[in-house]
Amino acid sequence: MNKSEPDFISDQPLLKQILDLALEKKACQVVALDIRGLSSLADFFIICHGESEPQVKAITDNIRKGTDHKPRHLEGYENQNWVLLDYFDIVVHIFNKNEREYYNLERLWADAPHMKIDDDTT
Repeated sequence: MNKSEPDFISDQPLLKQILDLALEKKACQVVALDIRGLSSLADFFIICHGESEPQVKAITDNIRKGTDHKPRHLEGYENQNWVLLDYFDIVVHIFNKNEREYYNLERLWADAPHMKIDDDTT
């Protein structure tokens, strides 16, 4: 994490837990976006990808089983191209690499404060 980037993760326990669970399964290019004030969809987006369908499934399963919270909505689990987990205030997007490059959600939400996450951040 760059020191000039805002730290909105430390006071969000579920957000931090989901990020840690994604990293446990080696999620790639993990990004957290603070969309409070920009959207009524959620407060935060987490975006990451896996290098293969089994890895996308492993990331998804680890997040679902690793929290005490049940997602309000799960979408895309059958095809493993873009899995969406909706935890009310936090929406998790787990892509395969090609789908992530195609949709480029980070560009769509470029105005949102964001943090790039790596193993040293959480």
